[in-house]
Amino acid sequence: MNEKLIELLKALLADTVALKFKAHGYHWNVEGDDFPQAHAFFEMIYNDYEEAIDGFAENLRRLDTYAPFKLSRFVELSKNVAETDVNSDFVVMAGDLLISNDAVLVVLKDTFDVADMAREQGVANFLAERIDQHQKWHWQLKAVTKPSMN
Repeated sequence: MNEKLIELLKALLADTVALKFKAHGYHWNVEGDDFPQAHAFFEMIYNDYEEAIDGFAENLRRLDTYAPFKLSRFVELSKNVAETDVNSDFVVMAGDLLISNDAVLVVLKDTFDVADMAREQGVANFLAERIDQHQKWHWQLKAVTKPSMN
């Protein structure tokens, strides 16, 4: 059971690294009338993902395995965060980040179930907090991409 959990946590670590870099890249490149708000919004998101990276690595170490750290390994393990070309449109960026966030959210929920069944409550608690945060990002990113009712 722990081997499956370890495999899922490594993939989530890689996906979170990819999410962090995607959100950070959007932070760098966003333009438009709402630049200050969009720039700050993407900063909040990439900071959250950055903080989560360490939690995934620490939970892997608690399960007595090494956390991957090579960029090539992250690319190999990340399956849920598609690469995108540079774009400066806030709504387009938010929509793309929403898709990636939601794909990772599905894996977070599946991994929570595996951790719970393995009776790894510490890991399950960490994952529950990440699920909650990804659901918050879902709500906020969806609000950004929703057409105006005016």
